[in-house]
Amino acid sequence: MIFAYIGITVLWFFLFCYIIVASIDFGAGFFTLHAKVTKQDKKINHLIARYLNPVWEVTNVFFVFFFVGMVGFFPDTAKYFGSVLLLPASIAVILISIRGSFYAFENYGPDTKLPWLALYGIAGLFIPAALATTLTISEGGFIKEHAGNIDLNWVELLLSPYAWAVVFLAVISVLYISSGFLTFYAARARDTEAYRLLRYWFLFWGPPMIAISIFVFLSLRVHNETHFMNAVTNYWWMFLLSLIFFIGAMILTYLKKGHGVAFIFVMLQMGFAFFGYGASKLPYILTPYIHIKHGVTNPSMAITLITAFIFALLLLIPSLILIMKLFVFDKEYVEGKK
Repeated sequence: MIFAYIGITVLWFFLFCYIIVASIDFGAGFFTLHAKVTKQDKKINHLIARYLNPVWEVTNVFFVFFFVGMVGFFPDTAKYFGSVLLLPASIAVILISIRGSFYAFENYGPDTKLPWLALYGIAGLFIPAALATTLTISEGGFIKEHAGNIDLNWVELLLSPYAWAVVFLAVISVLYISSGFLTFYAARARDTEAYRLLRYWFLFWGPPMIAISIFVFLSLRVHNETHFMNAVTNYWWMFLLSLIFFIGAMILTYLKKGHGVAFIFVMLQMGFAFFGYGASKLPYILTPYIHIKHGVTNPSMAITLITAFIFALLLLIPSLILIMKLFVFDKEYVEGKK
């Protein structure tokens, strides 16, 4: 039993790392498109390009580890999610391919074409929306199993307020996290025009972030009352801390102070909310089909996977820190001097 909880904690941490890194990437793509359309590209696109060039290739590594680990730790997830998520997963893969193609054209082509930039920016919002379907389905009520066949009730999913709330939360979170980091990045680069615009976007997306989070909770109460009651009864303090860190990030950004600390607050805000959600959802991985106790793999396989993934973290985290140190946090690189 203990191996199951260790395993899901390690996997959840991988997914959280992916959410933070990918959100910065996806949001940056949308902001690039928005700036191009509104004729503000000269203000921020050079700044965004300096961040994306060294970082974008490592974005999907965390997600790959999470996906492989989930199937390894809980084999039944392949049976259920593999069947019902074929369409949204295929859409996400196509969109990720489109973004990869854009990077190739951007790096090796003579200039950036608006149609490619539009696909790149819009794909960055549709990918988290498609992937968020997994969290929605995991709450139960959308899968029907009969005679060995597993089917997804698409009508009920598309008409579910909770499903749409999660989709909008995924999209707004991307814009919120990305604008928070890029505000810090612009401040460090001492790029006044880019800083002014990105700070405005961060302050703009803050209130919708909290509003849609509240709506997700309210709709969860209707869709899965057991999960909702567990969250508000046993893990309320994690969501309260998340709100406190959100307020702290907003205040610091409004006062134009401590943007690095403000983004740390953003990560803590998302971390407490994300882990509070995950902890309150247990013991089910997929309600009511996959229980964490009964769905986990055998102990020897679990130990092997846990060891491998801890070593992967010990390799990936320092590598990401090194990339950040060489490029993102290098003063001369950030200011465009090298």
